[in-house]
Amino acid sequence: MKKPFGAVAPLATALLVTALLAAPQAHAAAYTLKDAAAATGRVFGAVVPAGLLGDADYTKALDQEFGQITPENEMKWNVVERVRGKFDFAAADRLVDHAESRGMAVRGSVLAWHSQLPGWVINIGSGAELLTALREHVAGVAGHFRGRVDHWNVVNEAFGDSGARRNSVFQERIGESWVEEAFLAAEAADPTAKLCYNDYYTDGSGPKSDAVYGLVRDFVARGVPIDCVGFQGYFNSDHRVPADMAENLRRFADLGVDVHLTELNVTGSGETQAKAYAVAVSACLAVPRCTVITVGGVTDKYYWNAAKTPLLIDADYGRKPAYFSVLDVLNEAATGRRWARAVVT
Repeated sequence: MKKPFGAVAPLATALLVTALLAAPQAHAAAYTLKDAAAATGRVFGAVVPAGLLGDADYTKALDQEFGQITPENEMKWNVVERVRGKFDFAAADRLVDHAESRGMAVRGSVLAWHSQLPGWVINIGSGAELLTALREHVAGVAGHFRGRVDHWNVVNEAFGDSGARRNSVFQERIGESWVEEAFLAAEAADPTAKLCYNDYYTDGSGPKSDAVYGLVRDFVARGVPIDCVGFQGYFNSDHRVPADMAENLRRFADLGVDVHLTELNVTGSGETQAKAYAVAVSACLAVPRCTVITVGGVTDKYYWNAAKTPLLIDADYGRKPAYFSVLDVLNEAATGRRWARAVVT
């Protein structure tokens, strides 16, 4: 039987309430992910599809636990500009409107990416024309949401796993400068937003992470606008949370940019999953400039990889051990006290 979101098992409630009553009022633990993160000076968000905003259970969980919305697909090129010069922001507007009505932050995603491109973009043969189309697209999307988006994922995944530039249509026809051009266009269109580069499997040191680090270092040195770097945080049995994750995040932060976990998810269940989530979130908490933690979705029920159960809230809206492990490390960082996890059974 489905548990109404917000209900926890009696034992879990008793343990959590006991811990809260035992703490000095000035250092009380928070009950929700967003409040616990806020107490550390961070934002806790989720990737959200607009189509689920009409689902009362989903929206209740979203509004209760999360302080930031990242659109799942609604701002991607093949959705907002299927035909050149004709923009459709209906679905993206719904998400931004919802966020604003609830006092949530918004992470725009994504302005330029090799994937989910409409055919007309792929079929542009001229590098000069493709650069014009890229600039116009970034100006159209970022300009539409000017002043309403806190962070933009300006470019996603410009590097392959080896650390070499990905052989995308932009790389092939525009060349190395296409990433910089996207950031320059984004700054012109929305100068108040923070501009981020975002990628996967860069959480620890390695060729790909080193390549992204080189890009960011170069941008900072030359004054190319970049404010933050996103680490997607996909973890599973083949790609575990790296032991040097905090060290890696810190070296990026030392360049003068913020670092964010942007799609954090850990496949699996139980204590193994809970520990991995705790390690990843703790790595962020160890770096003052790690200011945003975003998980890949609200609930396993609607996640694209639902069979792997990678999120903090299960398909019946129950809080998983991983949820409490994250809540605990956030509360410990905020209060300076260790909290014994209350597991929902």
